[in-house]
Amino acid sequence: MPAFLYKAVDKSGRRARGNLIAVNEVDLELRLRRMGLDLITLRAVKPGSALLARGKKITRRDLITFCFDVEQVVRAGIPLLEGMRDLRDSMDNPRFREIIASLIEDMEGGKTLSQALATHPAVFNHVFVGLVKAGETAGRLPEIFENLGTTLKWQDEIVLQTRRLMLYPMLVLALVIVVVVVLLVVLVPQVVSLLKTMNIALPLQTRVLIALSNAIIAWWPILLGIPLLAVTSVAIAIRRNPRARYLWDYVQLRIPVTGEILQKIILARFANFFALMYQSGITVLEAIKTSEEIVVNRVIAEGLARAGQQISGGESLTESFRNIGVFPPLVLRMLRVGETTGALDSALLNISYFYNRDVKEAVDRAMKLLGPVMTIVLASILLFIMMATLMPVYDIIGQLKL
Repeated sequence: MPAFLYKAVDKSGRRARGNLIAVNEVDLELRLRRMGLDLITLRAVKPGSALLARGKKITRRDLITFCFDVEQVVRAGIPLLEGMRDLRDSMDNPRFREIIASLIEDMEGGKTLSQALATHPAVFNHVFVGLVKAGETAGRLPEIFENLGTTLKWQDEIVLQTRRLMLYPMLVLALVIVVVVVLLVVLVPQVVSLLKTMNIALPLQTRVLIALSNAIIAWWPILLGIPLLAVTSVAIAIRRNPRARYLWDYVQLRIPVTGEILQKIILARFANFFALMYQSGITVLEAIKTSEEIVVNRVIAEGLARAGQQISGGESLTESFRNIGVFPPLVLRMLRVGETTGALDSALLNISYFYNRDVKEAVDRAMKLLGPVMTIVLASILLFIMMATLMPVYDIIGQLKL
C-alpha cells in the first residue's frame, strides 16, 4: 500500500503532521477522522522513502506514559477499546497517535492487544509483547503494565547515569586534546623561533616538545586520518563479523572501572526483566532464552545460553548461574534460598533491587573518582608543556643578568 505524508488539524484547531499507510486518499481521510483529525493536505510517497523517517521517533518517555495510561484504564474497569480511543486523542506525539490508531483498528478487527502490539516491533519489542500476552492469559494486565512502566523508568535512569559517566571524561579528554594541539601548533613554534636566535642548549623535555610540535604540523592529515580510519574499520568489523563483535563485547567488560560498571548494568537489566517475566508466568527456560537478546552483550548472552542448556539437562538454576562465572556469591545465595523455599520470584526481585542499588553506587563512585583523575591528567600535561617552554626562557633571563 502507498504511504502518505499529511497535514491535519484536530477539534481544538491544533495542527498535526505525520505519515500513514493507506489504500488511497479516501482511506487516509477515514483513518485520520478516526484519530480525531481533519485532513488539510497530503502527499503520496514511496513506503521506503527517507521522508517517512522524519517524526518517527518514539521515546522511552512515550512508552512509559502509554504503560501508565493503559494500566489506569484496565484497573478502572474501562473497556480497553474505549480507553485506547481516549489515549489516541490525548497523545501529543503524532507518530505514536498513529500507532495507537492502528492498534485500535487491529483490535476492532478481532486481534488481542498483544497481537496488535506485535505488528509494531520497532516500538514494542518481543519482550514487551510477550509480557502483555502473559498478562492477558493470566488476567493480570494492570500488574503487567505497572511493572513495564516501572522497568522502563528504571531503564531511563540507567541510561542517564551511563551518559553522565561517559560524557564527563569524553568532554575533558576533548578539552585536553584541543588545548595540547593549540599549544603545540601555536605556542611552541613561537618559543622555538625565539630559542633559535639565542643559540642555547635545550633541555630534553623541550626537544621532545619541539619534535611533537613538528610532527603534528607536518603530519597532521595522517595523525588525524589514521585514528578515524581505525575507528571506522573497527566499527565495520564489529557490525559485520560475529567474532569481532564477541571480542569487542569481551574487551568492554575488561576495561578498568567502566567495564565493571557495564557488567553490573547488563546484569541489572537481566535480573529486572527475568524477575518480571518469571512473575508473569513465563517459564525459566523461556525467560533465559529471551534474556539472551536483552543483555546485548554476546559474552554474557553466551553464558546465559550455556546456563539454559544446563537447566534443560536437569541442573538447578543456582548451579547453572554459578557456572557462568558472572554472578557474585551474594546473588547466587539469593537464588539458592529462593529455589529452596519456593519463593524464586521474591529472590529475583531482591536480585533486581541489589543490582539497581549497586549500579547507582558504582556510577556515583566512578563520577567522584573520574573528576580528580582527569584534573590530574590535564594538569600534568599542561605542567609538562609549560616547563618545557619556560625553562629555556628562564635560562636566557639568567644569562642576561650575568
